[in-house]
Amino acid sequence: MGSNFTEEEGEGHDHHHVIQIWEVNRDRLKLMHQKISNPPRILTNSAAKTSCCIFRVPQSFMDINGKSYQPHIVSIGPYYYGQPNLKMIEEHKWIYLGNLLSRLQIKGLYLEDLLKAIKALEMEARECYSETIQLDTDEFVEMMVLDGCFIIELFRKVADVVQVEADDPIFTMQWIITFFYRDLLRLENQIPFFILERLFDLSRIPGEDENPGPTLSTLALNFFDYALQRPHGFIAKYSNLKGRHLLDLVRLSYIDFDQSQPPGDDDRTPSHIIQCVSKLRRAGIKLMQGKADSFLVVKFKGGVIEMPTITIDDTMSSFLINCVAYEQCHNGSSKHFTTYATFLDCLVNTYRDVEYLCDRSIIENYFGTDAEVARFINNLGKEVAFDIDKCYLAKLFNDVNHYYKNSWHVQWAGFKYTYFDTPWSFISAFAALVLLLLTVAQTFYTIYGSYRR
Repeated sequence: MGSNFTEEEGEGHDHHHVIQIWEVNRDRLKLMHQKISNPPRILTNSAAKTSCCIFRVPQSFMDINGKSYQPHIVSIGPYYYGQPNLKMIEEHKWIYLGNLLSRLQIKGLYLEDLLKAIKALEMEARECYSETIQLDTDEFVEMMVLDGCFIIELFRKVADVVQVEADDPIFTMQWIITFFYRDLLRLENQIPFFILERLFDLSRIPGEDENPGPTLSTLALNFFDYALQRPHGFIAKYSNLKGRHLLDLVRLSYIDFDQSQPPGDDDRTPSHIIQCVSKLRRAGIKLMQGKADSFLVVKFKGGVIEMPTITIDDTMSSFLINCVAYEQCHNGSSKHFTTYATFLDCLVNTYRDVEYLCDRSIIENYFGTDAEVARFINNLGKEVAFDIDKCYLAKLFNDVNHYYKNSWHVQWAGFKYTYFDTPWSFISAFAALVLLLLTVAQTFYTIYGSYRR
C-alpha cells in the first residue's frame, strides 16, 4: 500500500523519527471509480420521485411489526417473485390466465397481445419500484401480465362477473380468500395500478364495450368490502377513484379531503400532542361514537371527541400498518393514516383506555385482548415521522389540548370523576354529604338548645 523510511535524529542518539509515506493502491482506486460511475442498484434515483410508489419497508418498521409487510400466500410483483413458500398460488395463476385468454380469443386477442401491451409500459412500471428489479425484460413483462390477469380474474369471479369453476380451490377453501385480503394490501406486494388498468381494458368481456360493466376500481373495492366492513353503498361513490396501486386505492377511499386542513403558516398556532383517554376524561373531555363513512373523520366540539367506529382485526391491523408505511415512504402522499395512527397512540396508554373505547363503541375488538390491542396501537405509532402542525387533525390536537389545560374544566371534571363516576362513588359521596348535614344540624340544635336554656 505504501512505503516507509527511517531518519536518524542525530549522531549519538538512540531514538529514531519514523516518517511514513502512504501511496494510493491503484487497484482499489480503480474499483472506487467503477462504483462511482455505476448507478445504485438497491435504492434507485427514482425512489425520490412521486412516481415511485412501491417500496421495501424500512428495517426499523420490520423490527416492530414483523411479518405484517410480507405476503403469506400469494406473491404479487417482483419483491417476492419465485419464493418457494408462495408456489401454491403461483401455479394457480396460470389457470386464471388460461380462463381469461379463452374468453379473449372470441375478440381475436391472444397472449402475445397482452405481452406487447405491457412491454410498452415496462420502463414506467420499473420506475414505480424503489429498488432495481433484477429481472430481464421477458421475465418482468411475463410477471406483470400473469399477476395482473390473476388479480383481475379474481375480482371478476368474486363479483360474479365471470363464472367460478365448481372445483376452484380458491373459492372452495375459504381460508385462502381471507389471506388474499391481507396479501393484496401489503406495500411490498404490489404492481402499478396502470398495469392493472391496461390489462383490464384489454380483457373486457365481449359486449362490455357497448354496455360497460363495473369499473376496475369498483371491482377492487367490492373485493375488499367484506373484509374491511365498509358502510353500505359506499363503493358507488368511488367507481372512478384512481390509486397508484391496490393499497393506495383502498387507502384513498377512506380519506375525506374536504375535512379540515391545517391552517396556513401565517396564522398557525403550534399544536401539541394530547393526553390519553384516562387523563382526558378526568379533565371533562368525553369520547363518543361518531357517524361517518370513514374512521378517519374525527371531530371535537364542546368538550366531546367524536370518533367513528373502527373494527380492529387481523385484516384491518395489517391494512393500517401498511398504509402508515406507504405514507412514510412515498414522497407525494398525504399523511392521513399516519396522523390517525399517532392520534390513536396518544389516546391509548394501557388496556384500560382500550376498554373504555370499546365500551363507547369506538373500537370493535376482534384482534385479541384489550392489552394486545393497546400494544398494537402503540407499535403503530412508533418510528414514524410526523409533523403535528401540518396534519389534517392539527386544529383538533390544538383544541383538545387547550380544553384540557383549562383549570376550571380540570377542577370541576376532577370532582365529578372522583365522586360521580360510578353509582357506588355517588352513593358514598351522597352518604358523606347526608352525614355532614346531620352532624351540622345536631351541632346547631345542641348549641341552640343550650342558648335557649
